[in-house]
Amino acid sequence: MSDSALSLSTPLAPEGPGRAGGEADGNGSETTDTRALREATARRFAAVAEQITTGRRPVPLPGSGGTAQRLSVLQAVAEEDLAVARLVEGHVDALAILAELRGPAAGSGERWAVWAAEPPGAGLRAVREGDGWRLDGTKKYCSGAHSCTHALVTADTDDGKRLFAAEIAGAGNAPGTAESAGAVGDARGVPRAGGTCRPVPGTWPAVGMAGSDSPDVEFRGVRAVPVGEVGAYVARPGFQHGGIGVAACWYGGAVAVAGTLRTAAARGADPHRDAHFGAVDVLLNAAAAVLGEAAAEIDADPADASGGARVRTLRVRAFVESVCAEVLARVGRATGAGPLCHDARHARAAADLAVYIRQHHAERDLAELGSLVARPGAGR
Repeated sequence: MSDSALSLSTPLAPEGPGRAGGEADGNGSETTDTRALREATARRFAAVAEQITTGRRPVPLPGSGGTAQRLSVLQAVAEEDLAVARLVEGHVDALAILAELRGPAAGSGERWAVWAAEPPGAGLRAVREGDGWRLDGTKKYCSGAHSCTHALVTADTDDGKRLFAAEIAGAGNAPGTAESAGAVGDARGVPRAGGTCRPVPGTWPAVGMAGSDSPDVEFRGVRAVPVGEVGAYVARPGFQHGGIGVAACWYGGAVAVAGTLRTAAARGADPHRDAHFGAVDVLLNAAAAVLGEAAAEIDADPADASGGARVRTLRVRAFVESVCAEVLARVGRATGAGPLCHDARHARAAADLAVYIRQHHAERDLAELGSLVARPGAGR
């Protein structure tokens, strides 16, 4: 990794009146600052999605021979804005899933999400209705709830967990309405009309990753089409490849946070600050190498004929998460409270990264990795 990897490749968007975070008010309504932040993130997401669609910012499919380029794009967007990267990562992951499971092709102007979180409690259920399917229930952690036009969602069926594609109508409007910018008819196989899909007010009062707009979303009679068979979403090789794409976003966020320490170290010698920056440089170079090796391995074995994809993903995500956590700690110790209190861009990047890396399942993932390495044939 070159020295330039420790500086922001693209400056963050200028802070406006709505860039500061803000929780929902006592009535569960969105504050003005939170709404402005969400809308600014959505505009940047839409711009990047358009660049991807038109080929101005190509993102190769994982395993296509260009996985390193794919990860590089995600890293670059994350260096600029982690909340935007969260939405872009979901969009390109959805496109890869549709290609892998032979789902409906995405249309021009569409912005896709993948809503597949399965926390404890009641979730989404899909039932047959005539010759189609209907989604009902509440889905949690729906990033881009107000800005995406379509989503791939996991839902329970009588036969087990299954993935579905649906028009979810960005901005919380009923599917098929004029406000659903970029939505298309069902000629491609995505049902268009019927039901409502609405974000639940007050369910995303986050400070970190506030711009990712990830509230609960309530589905009522939303028509959907299955993508793949029961269990296909998690059984496919691309599920593991996609997890490494998330790690690339984490890494980009760590590079952005480290940029503040690099700037401080460049001002003059300080033994403690220089030591922290040296350690951060080692960490980020190691993470870049791990991601690069993973990309090469994915391209060499996209169908996971070797059976090593799960172990690779667990290792990469665990290492990159640990790098991000240490970068956050070292930058904070080296620079003190000043940047967190007076540099809005740094404060946002640090807060966003601290939340985003919690997508790693910590000791649960480490325990799974340990069991797979120590007892590779167990449970198969």
